[in-house]
Amino acid sequence: MFEYRNVLVRMRLGDSDREIAKAKLLGRKKASQLRSLALAEGWLDNANPLPDDATLAERIGPKTATPAALSTIEPFRELVTAWWEDGIQGTTIHRALMRNHGFSGSYSAVRRFLQSLERQHPKATVHMEFLPGEAVQVDFGSGPLIADDRTGELLKSWVFVMTLCHSRHQYAEMIRHQDVETWLGCHRRAFEWFGGVPSRVVIDNAKCAITRACSRDPEVQRAYAEYAEGYQFKIDPCAPRDPQKKGRVEAGVKYVKRSFMALREFRHLRDANRQLQEWVLSEAGNRTHGSTHKQPLDVFQRVEKSLLKPLPDVPPTVATWAKVKVHRDAHVQFKKCLYSVPFKLIRQSLWLKAMPDTIQIFQEHELVATHPRLFVAGQRSTVDDHMPPEALAFKMRDPLWCRSQAENVGPQCALLVERLFADKILENLRAVQGIVRLKDKYGSSRLEAACDRALSFDNPRYRAVKTILEKGLDQQQDRQRAFDTLSDAYTGDGRFSRNTRNLLN
Repeated sequence: MFEYRNVLVRMRLGDSDREIAKAKLLGRKKASQLRSLALAEGWLDNANPLPDDATLAERIGPKTATPAALSTIEPFRELVTAWWEDGIQGTTIHRALMRNHGFSGSYSAVRRFLQSLERQHPKATVHMEFLPGEAVQVDFGSGPLIADDRTGELLKSWVFVMTLCHSRHQYAEMIRHQDVETWLGCHRRAFEWFGGVPSRVVIDNAKCAITRACSRDPEVQRAYAEYAEGYQFKIDPCAPRDPQKKGRVEAGVKYVKRSFMALREFRHLRDANRQLQEWVLSEAGNRTHGSTHKQPLDVFQRVEKSLLKPLPDVPPTVATWAKVKVHRDAHVQFKKCLYSVPFKLIRQSLWLKAMPDTIQIFQEHELVATHPRLFVAGQRSTVDDHMPPEALAFKMRDPLWCRSQAENVGPQCALLVERLFADKILENLRAVQGIVRLKDKYGSSRLEAACDRALSFDNPRYRAVKTILEKGLDQQQDRQRAFDTLSDAYTGDGRFSRNTRNLLN
């Protein structure tokens, strides 16, 4: 309306439509239409006052818009509107309409309909303010391919970013994994970087921190909960699918990716983190922030650093909790390594606490096993007392133990044991263990005599020794030797041949 009033003033001064168009105030055609209306209303008479904006708007008024074509989504308006209010994305809505409601239109129709809803129902946002030291926001972002230190292979990396909400000063670190141990280790290094701990940590719903995402009743990872208790900060997870609640770190991740990662080369992960820390303390920390119009590092050092909570004298242990099940061999598995527990706990579910150098296993709150931590897949840590007695006995009675026990019985027993171990086909460990165990029932002297008799018949077997002892053959005084020494004995090559006179008697 101001422009129309300006044109009327020029018309009152005698300017032509051509002059008004040349001044780029209004086109000649529109200026002619306005002049005709002004003459009819008497607006060009200097004796009359210029009309106010309301009168101009009423008389000139906007042109009636051409009615838009009816959207193909209109039959499903209520359904699509409800889905849109629930935050369901357009591609999902399009697929659901095609799958369940016979919709044959394109995704563009859905997109245009959702855009019209956004124009009709704009979502207002509120800028959140934070006191110095009140909160930090944490997030992950994808990083570049960086060569492995040992193999030189290019591997995927991630960037961990923690941003102080008041000063916008940040800690950033390049990492390989997003597991619980890495998550906790990054927190420790970030707090040490800041020299203090904030009161609240605003996070996303990553599995390394939140085991069950929920806007009202989230479940926190047990290791992260212990960490928060040790450092005395509160965990504040965002509602699912609502990353705007931590917009400061979201912008910080984008800033790291666009300003630091672009056009840089990294030899390895250590080199990348060295460059990243130098960049945070120089370029990123001393830039003029787009929102605060202040330098983040300067605000942090002057205002926020002194208001952070002090670091604990003894930092919490970086530990990972995992629910594990006891296998039939009385071992549990964690990261492809095996650890023993008491055999009575077979098939039960236990809690495993993995620390940098130690593994602890709990039944509810009771510690049942402790092991040094293993890192090579397939390694096994076994405590003998955890095994069943029969399995432990078999494990302890190795060939060395069997030879020692046989020597204590006598030379013939030791010789028979050596004959069994010298077999080229069978291991015979269980046979030797059985022979040595016969000493407990029959005594050393009888076992020695039984072994002597079995050797005389060249039958060094467990069954032969046991039969001799059961039938008392070891106690006979007039035993027949395998090789008779009588003068009329057969002297041929037969190994077990006897004197025929003795056989017929």
